[in-house]
Amino acid sequence: MENNWNGSLLDTTETVLHFAQDMTWKGQPPVVVKLIEKPYPSGVKLSPQEMEILELRFERLPGLEKWFVRITPLPP
Repeated sequence: MENNWNGSLLDTTETVLHFAQDMTWKGQPPVVVKLIEKPYPSGVKLSPQEMEILELRFERLPGLEKWFVRITPLPP
């Protein structure tokens, strides 16, 4: 999204949602953009089986595997 907003001031929720709705990845816009106002629960973990499925979509940068992960979206 940082390329999409290109230094614009993200000073309101409305502005951020607008930029999120207009962004694309490989020409595809997001299917759903919504604001979640409740706190995100901490301590939530995936099972090893769930993580194994997600790992198929992850591309990790060698040497920074733990901190750099590109996640390939599911096809539409």
